[in-house]
Amino acid sequence: MTRNGQHYTFTNPSWAAPLAPGASASFGFNGSPGNFPGITGCTLNGASCGGGTTNPGVPGAPGAVGSTTTGSSITLTWGAATGTVTGYRVYEGTAVKATTTATTATIGGLAACQTHTYTVKAYNAQGESPGQDATATTTGCTGGDGTLPRHFLTGYWHNFVNPAVELKLSAVPDEYDLVAVAFGEATSTAGEVVFSVDPGLATAVGGYTDAQFRADVQALHQRGKKVILSVGGEAGRVQVAGAAAATRFADSVYALMQSYGFDGVDIDLENGLNATYMAQALRSLRAKAGSGLIITMAPQTIDMQSTGMEYFKLALSIKDILTVVHTQFYNSGSMLGCDQAQAYTQGTVNFMTALACIQLENGLRPDQVALGLPAGPGAAGGGIVAPSLVNQALDCLAKRTGCGTFVPPRAYPDIRGAMTWSINWDASNNWSFSKTVKPHLQGMP
Repeated sequence: MTRNGQHYTFTNPSWAAPLAPGASASFGFNGSPGNFPGITGCTLNGASCGGGTTNPGVPGAPGAVGSTTTGSSITLTWGAATGTVTGYRVYEGTAVKATTTATTATIGGLAACQTHTYTVKAYNAQGESPGQDATATTTGCTGGDGTLPRHFLTGYWHNFVNPAVELKLSAVPDEYDLVAVAFGEATSTAGEVVFSVDPGLATAVGGYTDAQFRADVQALHQRGKKVILSVGGEAGRVQVAGAAAATRFADSVYALMQSYGFDGVDIDLENGLNATYMAQALRSLRAKAGSGLIITMAPQTIDMQSTGMEYFKLALSIKDILTVVHTQFYNSGSMLGCDQAQAYTQGTVNFMTALACIQLENGLRPDQVALGLPAGPGAAGGGIVAPSLVNQALDCLAKRTGCGTFVPPRAYPDIRGAMTWSINWDASNNWSFSKTVKPHLQGMP
């Protein structure tokens, strides 16, 4: 099921074969709707649910729908339908937004950075054709991308010592477009974030001062890269659960940005998150840092299973200033995808695509969704995939090609890219992840 306002669309799951002639299927729903008025506007494959034979005089479906947008309008253009055509109707859900005799229509009076899904149908005296869908977003989105590419690769850099290769920031290879420094840490003051170069790491790399780290941040900037501070991590205890903590978070992160040259912040809180106050904190930070602020999020898979989860609520509430969500598609076991048909196994193309689809079909723009995967053996306890499968999943989402048994309901050519934990683990695995995924991202439309 997908939903647009009060319009619900049901499609067969990817594993279900078409019905044989004369066969039937049924489904229903449970709810407490009060004075439920009944179902209206029901169609099956574009024809009325009332049954009977299809009138041969009804036009064929319009051709594929393209779109251009402004901050307040969306213009749709489509191919002419076959047969006798009186005109075209453009629907949003069940509401008619435009009626025209041309093969183009403009819907105005829209808000900036708003996503709409429309269905175009041809009609004549005999009835309406099957519909042709299109999704478009008005301009005016202000999530700070800086100079990030259309499709980009993010990697986390360790400010600590573990079995992966220790690196100075200057050793990050050119394949990475966005570097997330892991991690900013909590203090005894609620909401406060601090950062400095870890002494153990400094020793492991033969000496590394805060001043040298700052110089490396600037050197990455000169190479066209962006560097952000990731807050949290598995052991992180940053808590923003009130207005005072939200203010302290914004003030302290902004001070670190000024001191170290960070371009933004990554929210990687794996021990609880309050969507209301974190949204307040990030909007306060945006007011201080300006429109170039990069905001990313790295929720665990379970955190993005539904829009009722705090992480998902946060993402939707700051959608106008959010750069990207790169969910950790690992260490999670099997999970339901957007089709709600079955639990998909981590470490597969189905898992990545079906779970990304939840975000793509429930409010986030495709340019705000990326795939987060481990860089290779050692980087995670489960969900490790060959980098080539990441490329396959990106193609499935962008073009609906190379899919597994799950095929998304539509293509998302603006899918943003990929993230890996981590740059250090990538180094430990001969840079296999970045050298495989980055060229593929560069080749995507």
